[in-house]
Amino acid sequence: MTDAFSEQKRLMRLGAMASVMVAITLIAAKGYAWWLSGSVSLLGSLADSSLDFLASAVTLFAIIIALRPADADHRFGHGKAEAIAGLFQTSIIFGSSAFLIYSSIERIRNPVPIEEGMLGVYVSIFAIFLTLGLVTFQKKVISKTRSVAISADRLHYVGDLLLNVAVIAALLLASVGGFHAVDGYFGLGIALYIGWNAYQISRTSIDMLMDKEFDSAEREKIFNLVLGSPAVKGIHDLKTRRSGLNVFIQFHIELDPDLNLFEAHHIADEVEATVGEEFPNSEIIIHTDPLGLERAETQDELGRDK
Repeated sequence: MTDAFSEQKRLMRLGAMASVMVAITLIAAKGYAWWLSGSVSLLGSLADSSLDFLASAVTLFAIIIALRPADADHRFGHGKAEAIAGLFQTSIIFGSSAFLIYSSIERIRNPVPIEEGMLGVYVSIFAIFLTLGLVTFQKKVISKTRSVAISADRLHYVGDLLLNVAVIAALLLASVGGFHAVDGYFGLGIALYIGWNAYQISRTSIDMLMDKEFDSAEREKIFNLVLGSPAVKGIHDLKTRRSGLNVFIQFHIELDPDLNLFEAHHIADEVEATVGEEFPNSEIIIHTDPLGLERAETQDELGRDK
């Protein structure tokens, strides 16, 4: 194991642990502020921080599992544990969103004055600064590790920055402006935001479990990298998938039919190294075909049909 890879693993674990600690701190602060104020918007923010903790804990767990090497029972690694955990937490997130929708509608029907509203504002400002520190650190981790799990976790916390701004607006309008019902409307918006995030998590998890292909831009990059080798005359049957932090890529390359086996093997190794530089933590399988093989097979099939 190289020192660089060990450092990547350390940064990934540290990034996930920092996310968990931030979530715990925010839950404590927002829970205290909600207990004093009774704001349903702050309750929504507390619920979202609780879900952040769940998501961050799952991310930490997934990273620990995903970084385990493949074994005799899991030849392709353990990456899909992340997707299974994601589907489990989705059900909890949808439940929390439904509860918040109910609480918000009740507050809209029966608005009540917000107590200690400014305390909620201060807590939300504290949350913004703490979250900014986290996403800045996670950006550094991503730049060095390209971790998909940390990238998804960071994207979620970036969305939370906007959420906390919405909470501050609701508390100020309710406690200072006297618009008490607006607290319920903001709470409803936060509930929809949480539900949307649950939907995104479920889609990502299902895509991983169903071995969804890379997007068009990534596939195009692979084509360009492979065809960048002068010895490669063509590429076909490209298949890609992700499993947690692991990447699997396989394809056929077309080579000059006059090459010997040693030369063809050397070219395939060079292509594998080139693609591997752009897609770290990847397992690449390359099948070499002589140029014109598909045409010859087609002509042979036509001959048999006669």
